[in-house]
Amino acid sequence: MGLFSEDELAAATEVVYGQMQPTPQILWPQLGRALGCEVVVKHENHAPTGAFKVRGGITLIDWLKRTHPELRGVVTATRGNHGQSQARAATAAGLEARIFVPHGNSAEKNAAMQAYGAELVVHGADFDEAKDEAMRVAASGDYFAVPPFHTELVRGVATYGYELLSAHPDLDTVYVAIGCGSGICGVISARDALGLSTEVVGVVSTEAAGAKLSVEAGRLIETNSAATFADGMAVRVPVQAAFDIYSKGAARIVAVTDDEVAAAIRLYFTAIHNLAEGAGAAPLAALMQEREAMAGKKVGVILGGGNIDTGWYREVLGGGVPQV
Repeated sequence: MGLFSEDELAAATEVVYGQMQPTPQILWPQLGRALGCEVVVKHENHAPTGAFKVRGGITLIDWLKRTHPELRGVVTATRGNHGQSQARAATAAGLEARIFVPHGNSAEKNAAMQAYGAELVVHGADFDEAKDEAMRVAASGDYFAVPPFHTELVRGVATYGYELLSAHPDLDTVYVAIGCGSGICGVISARDALGLSTEVVGVVSTEAAGAKLSVEAGRLIETNSAATFADGMAVRVPVQAAFDIYSKGAARIVAVTDDEVAAAIRLYFTAIHNLAEGAGAAPLAALMQEREAMAGKKVGVILGGGNIDTGWYREVLGGGVPQV
C-alpha cells in the first residue's frame, strides 16, 4: 500500500537532512494525563517553515534540478505551508517560485511565502480554484507544475513518519490530518516499509470532509465548500492518487469540528506550551474525540504545523472559534 521501501526512505532522509535536522517526537505525560493514554507528539511545528511540508519541497526540488535542469522554476497553489516549502527550496536552488493562493488567504502565511522568495498570485475563492489556475498557467510556460500530490513530495514528507515510527515502533495508532493527502500517505508508506501493524487514522474537517466521504463511497466525492479555519484541510476535491493509498491503508477517517480543533489548540498550549495551527491540531482533536477507545494505548499525533495567524490564535485562546 505504501509507496517506498525502507531503503528508499532512508535515502530520502539523507536528502532532507542536507537542509534540516530531524524533528523531535516527544512522549508528553501532560497530554497523557488529560487523555488517559500515552501520547507521543511528532513536532513538525519545529521544522523549518514551521510545518511538515518543508520536507517535500526539499526532495521535489532536488529531483527537479536533476531531471529537468532546463526549467526556470515552479508554479503551484497553496493555503500556505506547501507554498513556503516550495518557495524556500526553489529559491535555494536558484529557481523561481510562482505561488497561487485564494482570496482571503492567511496574511501571515502570504508574507512568509514572499519572504522565502515567492512571487505571490491571488486567484479564486478557494484552494481548488487557485490550484486549477496554477496548473493552467504552468502548462503554458517553462515552469514545472507542482501538483498538491506528487511522488517526490510524498518521498520527503514520508521521512517524518519514518522518524516517528523508527523511534516508536510500538505505537498502537497514529492520527494524521488529511488535506490533499501527502501527510497520511507518507505515514502509511513509512509504516508499511517498516513492517509495522500501527493503525493510521486520517482526520478531516467536518466542513471539508471529502476524503472521508470518498472512502465511505468507494470513489471520489467533492464537497461544495471547505469553510474551515483549519486551512491545511480546507480542500474540496480529493486527489485520486492519494485516495488510492489511504482508502486501503488507513484504518478509518475521523471528522472533527472547528470547535474540537480550537479545543485541541488550547490543550496544546495549556498542557505543553506548543503552538499549533488548525490542521496541526486536528489529529489531537480526533484523539480527544476517541479518547475512550484509545484508553491505555500508546498513540501518536502529528502536530503538522504551527503557522496560525495571530488574530485567530488570540481568538482561540480566548475561548472562541474563528469564522471563515
